[in-house]
Amino acid sequence: MSFFIIILLSGCALLGGFAVFFIKNNNHKNIKLLLSFSGAYLFAITILHLLPEVYAGDSTHLAGLFILGGFILQILLEQFSQGIEHGHIHLHSHQQSFPYGIMFSLCLHAFLEGMPLTAINNQELVYGIAIHHIPAAFALASVLAGNHLKKQNIGLLIVLFAVMSPLGYIFSYTISNGQISSLNNFYPYIMGIVIGIFLHISTTILFEASVDHKFTIYKTVAVLLGMSIALLSFFI
Repeated sequence: MSFFIIILLSGCALLGGFAVFFIKNNNHKNIKLLLSFSGAYLFAITILHLLPEVYAGDSTHLAGLFILGGFILQILLEQFSQGIEHGHIHLHSHQQSFPYGIMFSLCLHAFLEGMPLTAINNQELVYGIAIHHIPAAFALASVLAGNHLKKQNIGLLIVLFAVMSPLGYIFSYTISNGQISSLNNFYPYIMGIVIGIFLHISTTILFEASVDHKFTIYKTVAVLLGMSIALLSFFI
């Protein structure tokens, strides 16, 4: 088990979540640029690293079914999360309510993302998930604040979200080192689901990066930078 993975995953989510208390509501430009960067990076590592590794293993004839299943699962989860996974912020300023659907879907989403990290030595995936969680946690905290939750409650919920990916990682590690057969046997299927989720999230981010699908120079640079870093790791 790598404590570096646990600290990185939880730390990035905490960074994005608690940043909402220090960034003005009308100043989200940097968050949007980070979102464009993370979307491009996720898309690139999915195409360059994750897909080839899944199809290089056994039982590859079923991998496509799980990729499609992950894509559909993300569509279903977004019916409850309102698209927070890819940075959408929907505030309800005239009501005070707890967004149960958002918390459940986001926590399940994060838990599933952490599971394959036990069975694969892929730092690109770890960094991709960690970077992706920064704008997701920021959007979650913004929604919670918009629903007029107390700051201490928002902080607790951000901590809950931050520990879900590490819990998925720890859970899969425990199974793979216990009496149950190794998680490596199920890796292509679990990773297939994650790939489907990543494909949906990354393409949605890229298509919705700007109004009318027109990129500003800053977002274009952010997208190219994200893909360039993924390419650099691929060639090195």
